[in-house]
Amino acid sequence: MEALLALPFPGTDRTVGEEQVHQIATIGENINIRRFERREVTNGLIESYVHGGGKIGVMIELQTDKADSDEVKAVARQLAMHVAAIAPQYMCRDNVPADVIENEKEIMRTKAIESGKPENIVEKIIEGQINKYFGEICLLEQAFVVDPDLKVNKLLEKTAKDVGAEIKLVDYVRYQLGEGIEKKQDDFAAEVASMTK
Repeated sequence: MEALLALPFPGTDRTVGEEQVHQIATIGENINIRRFERREVTNGLIESYVHGGGKIGVMIELQTDKADSDEVKAVARQLAMHVAAIAPQYMCRDNVPADVIENEKEIMRTKAIESGKPENIVEKIIEGQINKYFGEICLLEQAFVVDPDLKVNKLLEKTAKDVGAEIKLVDYVRYQLGEGIEKKQDDFAAEVASMTK
């Protein structure tokens, strides 16, 4: 954390730590840094996108020899916006934990059987539904928000062909304001009951 606080804050002559103190003094509220990612690339680019006045932040890391290409930069920017809008849970189906897949299949199996589908076609139904599920939660299999007829992996393939160099989506990170903060749930009825004793 100390290394982060010592970094220069973009657009100012302050460090991140000094900017944090400045913002606390300005708005009169405490500000804590709970999580952060720092990335460096040697063969590619990192594109960031901040949406909604800082409510959502995204970083996309692409590996390519054509990082200077305007087309690659534009696609990276659009991908960052896509991640902000669609909020994929995983990059690809290989990243989805086996227990998540099995749980989803069990839900699909139960629904198919309860709807009266014959036992011999239930597995085929599940196979089709699980592929659709991956298309919803996996970034590379999602319909691209700018052109829904194109999946993200096909967009990368098309752009790679257009610029004449391989393009690989290495990773992404998406942060949303308030995400991961546990809110205290008060049991009002129990509180009143304890006060009447």
